[in-house]
Amino acid sequence: MDGVGVTADGFGLRGPRGWAFRGIGLDAEPGSLIAVEGPSGSGRTSLLLALTGRMKATEGTATVGGARLPKQLAAVRRVSALAHVAGVTDLDPALTVGEHLRERALLERRFGGPVRELLRPRAERAAEVGLRIDTALGAAGLDREALPKGSRTAVRDLERLEALRLSVALALIGRPGLLGVDDIDLKLTDAERGEVWALLGSLTEAGTTVLAVCGEAPEGTVTVSTGPQAAPLDRKDAAEARGREDAAEATDREDAVEARGREDGIDSSDEPAAESARTTAESTESGEPTRSTEPTGSEQEEEKTDAIAETGRA
Repeated sequence: MDGVGVTADGFGLRGPRGWAFRGIGLDAEPGSLIAVEGPSGSGRTSLLLALTGRMKATEGTATVGGARLPKQLAAVRRVSALAHVAGVTDLDPALTVGEHLRERALLERRFGGPVRELLRPRAERAAEVGLRIDTALGAAGLDREALPKGSRTAVRDLERLEALRLSVALALIGRPGLLGVDDIDLKLTDAERGEVWALLGSLTEAGTTVLAVCGEAPEGTVTVSTGPQAAPLDRKDAAEARGREDAAEATDREDAVEARGREDGIDSSDEPAAESARTTAESTESGEPTRSTEPTGSEQEEEKTDAIAETGRA
């Protein structure tokens, strides 16, 4: 299958925890090498899955080979394939290289082609399977004879670069127009990364459009960035932000009023106590014993006697 063109305008996906990616713009011709550049966790894998029809975008539009996203997901899946995507295209470490290749070829023949292909003679079908496998391995640069046990080599015994090449070969068996490859620089040396980019470049020269996720895109690629962007808020986000700001201001005003009320209450109720405290402090500083301002019982009796005497004299 020939490569397909990929375009996107304001493409975005919002999940329960916020935006995975947003505001993506893209215009790539068939046979282009598209690099999705960004740090881990910036939504680059989500963008890869959305552009290959595996996730449904919630904002904007995109087209892949004439199929429009997010409405025509099934049509995009028919012309695209994935490789090296954790949790999606994981290789079984217990299976051999040959078992992976035969399994993918059988699945592709059963579900990837028309039903009339199953009516062909068995010898023709077997020859077609062998041709597809050999073509995919040659395009991925994986030589089975160079492996420790050939096709019987277990996946667990492959080097990282060999495992990536096998994953790419499995995806190419279906002859996709768009190939999506995730994390091509994961735990690879600089030399190995160079080999991977050379491999992807050779695929685009053969006509396949390649969409690759990486930390830093090389020159000569159609680059799409998923890093931090100052995208404008939509109406819903703006309303939520204004609501949070208004609630915060109202809370601050209530706290200020309550604080002033507490201060006023303390000032009015504590005046006698404050006066007594000042008197006690002054007496202490002068060295005199502290006396209570309230009259004692004997002093009250003397005051009564003086009052009676004054009355009798009058």
